[in-house]
Amino acid sequence: MLTPALIAVIGPVEPALFAAWIGHYRQLGVERFLLVFHFPEHVPNVLRHELQAVCRRSGITPSGTSGGPWHEHTNTRIRDALRQQADRGWHLFADADEFQQYPAPLLDVVAQAERSRRQVVGGLLLDRVAANGHLTAFNPTNGLDLDATYPLGGHLTHRLLHGDPRKIVLARAEIPLDSGNHRAPGHQPDPDRLCAVHHFKWRAGVLEDLRRRVHHFTAGLWREQSPAVREEAGRFLAHVERHQGRVDVSDPRLAFRRVSLDRMPHSWPGEARAVHSTWQPPTPGSR
Repeated sequence: MLTPALIAVIGPVEPALFAAWIGHYRQLGVERFLLVFHFPEHVPNVLRHELQAVCRRSGITPSGTSGGPWHEHTNTRIRDALRQQADRGWHLFADADEFQQYPAPLLDVVAQAERSRRQVVGGLLLDRVAANGHLTAFNPTNGLDLDATYPLGGHLTHRLLHGDPRKIVLARAEIPLDSGNHRAPGHQPDPDRLCAVHHFKWRAGVLEDLRRRVHHFTAGLWREQSPAVREEAGRFLAHVERHQGRVDVSDPRLAFRRVSLDRMPHSWPGEARAVHSTWQPPTPGSR
């Protein structure tokens, strides 16, 4: 059985995070990376060159580089073009800040899905933050890896931002996915075998990124398919403003606790199933 090809659109993340991301998926057994860089206008040339150099050092040849506005449909368009290039079989989907953690070796996960006649494998976001809630930069040169820099994991995306925490992490080549890889219409993953998607979004620089998104979507410079992304960004910005520039890790709703990329939380199967099975988009009154 072939290891799934990894399909990803890579934006302007820190080169150290990108290198760690490649290493993480190589450790899971991924051999083929189908990547496209997308750089909006504000991204400096030096960062573009540094990210491309990470690829070269890792022995990966990107499928391309694009630029310009980051419309909401941009990722979907590039992702689907990459899927056309990939082999038949299974595809793995991961944003550059998403580090997937499976309950079994990757090929065993795929084999189990095929035995149960499922066309997709699901995951759930586990948001990672610094111990004090500050939006800390990832700098491995100080001797701290991702787990040490962002030791806490919780449910910020759906409990604070009212965003969809569900992800399709693996799908057969012929199965279409919606925007953001949140759903595969007509196909349900096994709720008892959900991957933990460690989500390292809440780092230094995220506030500027979210403010830019809100401005560009509001002004129509970037096209959106719904106001959901802009509204989620607004909720996060309001939260950190109330808490002096940090995430309130003591809020019991967010269920932050120490987690690790090496070992899945012991409560994860039941916890993930409960969230995945009951999550609903917020109604206007619940926002």
